[in-house]
Amino acid sequence: MILSMRRLCPLVLIGGISLIGRGATDTKDKSAFQISEDEQAILDLTNKARKKEKLPPLKTNETLCQVARAHSANMAKQGKMEHVLDNKNPAQRIKAAGYRHSYAGENVAAGNGWSLEDVFQVWMDSEAHRKNILTKEFKEIGIGIARDDQNKLYYTQVFATPRRAR
Repeated sequence: MILSMRRLCPLVLIGGISLIGRGATDTKDKSAFQISEDEQAILDLTNKARKKEKLPPLKTNETLCQVARAHSANMAKQGKMEHVLDNKNPAQRIKAAGYRHSYAGENVAAGNGWSLEDVFQVWMDSEAHRKNILTKEFKEIGIGIARDDQNKLYYTQVFATPRRAR
């Protein structure tokens, strides 16, 4: 779907590249994991929207952030905004990262000249994206932003609920 040069694509599953954002850390040092200021801004917008609907806030999950960041970087590398890249869908990427989920979903967007508020508002104006943001079953989130060599930005939100231990 193209909206004023903005491309978006939601997905819900039940059952030269640079990462963007100030404050990103090397995720190899697990004790130093933190999200960037830009990722935090998207998280804050997400949780503000959830609060309006009396839903609990989503918690950032390091593994989901790694999945979202890697997917944004891969979209930027390949120059395409897709849920399925390299024959892997979001659920497969989440599982490959070692996250056992019972619910999962993904929002992606790509474009130039957007503020973070613009990206989020376009997601909220789309029924399917809004549904992902406001799904009560989702408990955790990962966010990633990457820029390609043409200065185009790629955004990913990965939503999930961990599977309960048996």
